[in-house]
Amino acid sequence: MDGAGLTLEDGSMATREGAAAEAAIAKRFRTLADTHYDFVWRSLRRLGVADGDVDDGAQRVFLTALRKVASIRVGSERSFLFQTALRVASDCRRARRRRPEVPAIEEAKDAAPIGEELLDMWRARQRLDRILDGMSIDLRAVFVLFELDEMTMAEIAVLLGVPAGTVASRLRRARAQFREKAAALPIASRLQGGRK
Repeated sequence: MDGAGLTLEDGSMATREGAAAEAAIAKRFRTLADTHYDFVWRSLRRLGVADGDVDDGAQRVFLTALRKVASIRVGSERSFLFQTALRVASDCRRARRRRPEVPAIEEAKDAAPIGEELLDMWRARQRLDRILDGMSIDLRAVFVLFELDEMTMAEIAVLLGVPAGTVASRLRRARAQFREKAAALPIASRLQGGRK
């Protein structure tokens, strides 16, 4: 070997520069995945991906990131991942509508082992999911980022790559839809702050 190349496991040659570039890309991807996995997983769940599909959705997001990691601008990794998660969530929701519906468990038969508080939290989450499922993906994304992830409108605008005015408009419409749908639920009082 002349020092300019390396012999790979399959017997082919690679330059040191090429190997160093690949190592840098692999390191960047590992950092990206370690730093943002929880955010992507949580975002997919809040964007309407069913519990059983969230892990697969996160894997799809990171497979896309792995293929494009060299072209993702430094500093915009989170935005890239969220926009990819939006597309994956949209695909997952569309696929779920095409699948035959498996009836959800509406009531736990024996609440004693679960605990009343845990059961109430589960019911509240089910109501929240029903309300959010009625929103378009654009409104839902802004709503969950602002209300649940507590991001500012400026941060959301950067993340989504849209003007701040668009974020404000979507948030206004999403809040109005949320209030309307929450009021229509038979137990809306629990969503809006407490028990009777």
